[in-house]
Amino acid sequence: MQKIIIFDDHRLNQKSEVISEINDDIIQLANDMQETMSFSNGIGLAAVQVGVLKRLFIIDIPDVGKYTMINPVINDKSIKTNVFEEGCLSLPGIASEVERSKTIYVEYTDLKGNRKTLEATALLATCIQHELDHLEGILFIDRLPPEIKLEKIREYRKLHIV
Repeated sequence: MQKIIIFDDHRLNQKSEVISEINDDIIQLANDMQETMSFSNGIGLAAVQVGVLKRLFIIDIPDVGKYTMINPVINDKSIKTNVFEEGCLSLPGIASEVERSKTIYVEYTDLKGNRKTLEATALLATCIQHELDHLEGILFIDRLPPEIKLEKIREYRKLHIV
């Protein structure tokens, strides 16, 4: 199991690197991330959240599906949007409604090296967009209006003052 890095860690604001080869280290990373995410009761986890700046994330949504996405790219997205309350394992205790595209078309490589395309809607689309943001150094609070973002940061700091 790995340690999840939290809000003040500068790595969360950095862009992750493309994975050029799916080797044993990448497979082990994905397996460790799955264990960490399950233990933490999350539905998505990006490699950067465990301190690894690689373009990889995993998603496991009950009754929807499990995905390991390497070098994901959104090729198209709908103009129609959904609003879901989002939280983040790197911002424990904080949640807010975020508006994102309702449907997306994502292309990615799986752990076996197969290139795949997926049409995702509803919660799965939101989750993929949230995790893809992590790979770009963006947190869900960065998608909020400035005054709400500041309110959420204050809320987070109150919860986590040592």
